[in-house]
This record gives sequence, structure tokens and C-alpha cells, in this order.
Amino acid sequence: MLPYKAPLEDILFSLQSVAGAAAPADVDIDTLSEIGAHFAALAENELAPLNAVGDREGARLENGRVKMPDGFRAAYRAYAEQGWPGLTAPETYGGQGLGSMELALVSEIFSGANLAMQMITGLVPGAVRTLLKHGTEQQKTDILPHLASGAWTSTMALTEASAGSDLSCVTCRATPHDGRWRISGEKIFISGGDQDLTEKIIHLVLARTADGGLGGLSLFLCRSHLEDGSRNTITITRIEEKMGLHASPTCQMHFDRADAELVGAEGDGLRVMFTMMDHGRLDVALQGVAHAARATAIARVYAAERVQGRGLTLDRHADIRRMLDEMDLRAFGARGIAHLALGALEREDGADLAALLTPVAKVFCTDTATEAADLGIQVLGGFGYLREYGMEQIWRDARICRIYKGANGIHALALATRLMRLKAPLDALDALCAKQESVSTRLQTWRRARQRVAAMEKPQAVATAFMSLTGELVHCLVWEKFVARAEKHPDPKRIAILAERARRRFAPCALTFQYEYEALPG
Repeated sequence: MLPYKAPLEDILFSLQSVAGAAAPADVDIDTLSEIGAHFAALAENELAPLNAVGDREGARLENGRVKMPDGFRAAYRAYAEQGWPGLTAPETYGGQGLGSMELALVSEIFSGANLAMQMITGLVPGAVRTLLKHGTEQQKTDILPHLASGAWTSTMALTEASAGSDLSCVTCRATPHDGRWRISGEKIFISGGDQDLTEKIIHLVLARTADGGLGGLSLFLCRSHLEDGSRNTITITRIEEKMGLHASPTCQMHFDRADAELVGAEGDGLRVMFTMMDHGRLDVALQGVAHAARATAIARVYAAERVQGRGLTLDRHADIRRMLDEMDLRAFGARGIAHLALGALEREDGADLAALLTPVAKVFCTDTATEAADLGIQVLGGFGYLREYGMEQIWRDARICRIYKGANGIHALALATRLMRLKAPLDALDALCAKQESVSTRLQTWRRARQRVAAMEKPQAVATAFMSLTGELVHCLVWEKFVARAEKHPDPKRIAILAERARRRFAPCALTFQYEYEALPG
């Protein structure tokens, strides 16, 4: 298997070209480069070597507790001792007080090296963000230092057997008790619901405090251990046996009048939850980027070394070259879309643009992950189907990214309905693209499609096609930004070639939308 190598130069180039252009201030590339180099060393030497180990061994449930694969505890200790859990936590609470761009850099590298472990650590920044915005001063003082030090981790407990995408069906119930709350019910698909990497875990649990659909939901902080050191009444009933991410303990959890405390206002659970969810969706987008970049790196090296047909290496064959370029184009462009969304989130006036770009990034980047892995398997041929090269693990691990944090079809539906009705998010994208003359023709095509969707009584049938068209418009936009700064990249020719391929991709998406629209009855 090809040892993991962090794509640091590509990440820094994208952050500077795309996120920096959208953020309030220019990116401090020197600081980012130093942070990236330090984390890349940890990822390459300690985290990545455990990726295949974790896939083989998996997490295990023993006597009601989760046991992680061999080597994971030592690797996590190294991660925590270097201060990475507190990257974005304020210095007041023992963190480093750095921003979203530094987090994005670390998150992509971590995901590319060992996504199963990143799934456990990756929820901590969202928990920190949620408590900073909605928590009481006591909650911040009690919880944040432990999250920043890495002594504790966090989970996000939303999903139930009968309440997946439709959270109005949540039945987990919270009742008042002596100034606190008691939670009873079942939660499923909880990443890192238990593990032996940290002393304690805090669970951010969505539970019902009143009937009445979404308005009756509140968010709670539920600790794995009580103040006296005893365990809270939370039971891990099973670990899901999954297609991929075997080392990530995806738990079913039973809460039996578990002690909890309210986060934010009662009945405001959905709004508080989205503080976590917005972070989580961009994190998943970067997971998709990481998978695609890793698949591309493996395929490129294999094709450059494998001789097949008249003494030629695979990468000299036209169809292989096509697949390699497509993988590189999608991985690099997906990263740019995620970074563009990140830059919008950093702006005080970027809320509307971020509302549009976040679902687009989530869909585009996670679709890209499995598409790149699939092409990578094809490039390697029979060897791609074997475990030896790791490509099949990438496909298995990446596949879930299109499902969790909102299935991609739901994000497409939201774009064609709720965001379309709001208008401001789509207007913000329009205004951004209008500043880039080289995408003007594509922008006009997208505007016509937007008008058609907005006029439809039931736009659900064309939601996926419109999301694809929107994604390719943003894809073209980021490539034009890359071309404008190509001299900053170590391989400007690569940027120019891929940008031209990106321009050609838009037309098929426009034709698909046209076909879907015209095929509707009536």
C-alpha cells in the first residue's frame, strides 16, 4: 500500500486562492504552512499506519464498553499531547484560539490519514462552537477545558430508529428533575458513542420536552459520568456492523432517565443543533475531499509504475489518463468548493452565501469521493478490487459520506425548495459569479434554470439535476480563481489543464437539467 502523504501544497494553494479571497482578511499562509507541516508529520507517521489495522480489527463491544483497535490509544495520546483537540477552542479554556481555516487544513489531512479516528475527534470543534454560542458560563467552565485538552470527546445524538432525516419524529423524552433533566429513549448511528481513548464523553442529545413536532425539541448535554465518578445511566446496546469505517464505533445507545442539562432555551433545540450541524456538513465535505485526493494519489503512482502494453506505463494510455485527470480535477475542485464555503462562513456578511454553499459543498465533495474511488479501482484493475492497495477501503469508507449529515438528495431538495423561496442565498451566489467574467455564459444558463425551478409548483423532480448544475457552476468559479493564481502553485501547467476540463464539464449538467425539466408531465 502506498504510504499516506498529506497533499499539503494543494491544500495551502486552495485556501489562499479561494478561502482567502472570500474571507475578511488574507490567509496567513506562513502560519497555515507551519501548522500543516506539524500535523502532516503526525498524520503520516502515527495516524495513517493504523488505518488498515483499524479496518481489519474494527472496534469491539466487550462487557458493555467499546474497545478500540490496537495502537489507537497511543496515537490518540500523541494527538492530544500536541494540543490538536483544542485547535479552535479559546485560549481562556486552554485552547489555541485558531480559526476555521486552520481547522479545515487539519481536518482534511486527518480524514485522509485515518477517517475512523477522525470521526471520534471531529465532533469536538462543533461541540465547542455550540457551547460557546449557547451554553451557560458554568457549562463552558466545566466542559470546554476538558474538550480542549483532549481528556474528553463529544458526540451528537440525534438519530432514532424512526427519526432519521425527519427530526419531527424524535421520541426520546426529557423530563425536569430537581433543577436538571432526565432523558429516556434510544439513539442510533452515534459515532464515537463510546470508546476507550478518553476518560469521559459528553453527549449532545436532541430530546423532546413537549409535543408538537420540531417546536417541542430541545438540546441537552449528557455526561458519560456523573460528578461522583459513577457512570450515567447510558447503555451501549450494540456497535453497528458497517460496510466501512470499521474502527469507528457507531453505537446504538439507551438512555434510562440519564442525568442531563439543557443547552440553550427549551424548545429551541433545532436552532441550537444547527450550530453543530453547519460545522459538521463542511467537515463531511472535507472528508469527501480527503478520500478523493487519497484515491487520486494511489492511482497516479500505480499508473506511473505499472507497465501494460508495448512497454508503456498505464498512465500513457488515453483512457487511463482520462480517468486520472478526472479524479484529479474533481478532488482539487471539490476542495476549492469546500474552502469557498468556509470563507463565506468567516465573513460577517456571508451568511446567505454560506447557506447556499454549505449544502452544495456537502453534495459535490461527497459525490466526488465515491466517484474518485470508483475510478481509482478501475485504474488499478484487478488490484483495485483487492485490499492490498487500499482503494477498496477508500470506496467503502467514503460511501457513508453521501448519507450522514443529511442525505445528498435532501440537500438537493432544500436547494430547490426552501433556499429557492428565500431567494437571498441564490442571489448571493449570483452576485459572486457575476464578478467573474469568465463564467458569465454559464451563469446565464444557471439563471434560466433557476427561473424555471422557482416557477414550478413541485420542483422536487428536478432538485437533483438543479443541484448538479449549481455545483458545476461553483466548480467552474473556483477553477477560474485557481487559474488566476496558478503561478503560486508548484505545477501551474496542471492547474491550467484541469481548469479547461472543468469548463467542459458544465455543458452536460445543463443538458441533464434541461432533459429532466422537459421530461416532466404537462
